Amino acid sequence: MISVGTTSCRTLESVATFKGEICEAEGRTDIFIYPGYEFKCIDALITNFHLPESTLIMLVSAFCSYENTMAAYKIAVQEKYRFFSFGDAMLILDRI
Repeated sequence: MISVGTTSCRTLESVATFKGEICEAEGRTDIFIYPGYEFKCIDALITNFHLPESTLIMLVSAFCSYENTMAAYKIAVQEKYRFFSFGDAMLILDRI
């Protein structure tokens, strides 16, 4: 499953069973995804480049490792990618 955005990722992970099946649900979530989190259903993630030290960059680091995240950000800075909400995006295929 490919999640488009970190909000979609949190939503899908909140309603997924431990077997990775998506269940119909309604309500709020308090899920906090950080390095060490075991993803249940997300195989790939499309997201933009987030602010340093944010919870969103923690989610990306949980998905593809801190080292890989920082390597991608280093290239993005070198290549003058645009960051934040209206900037460039990345497709992370680490789990496919």
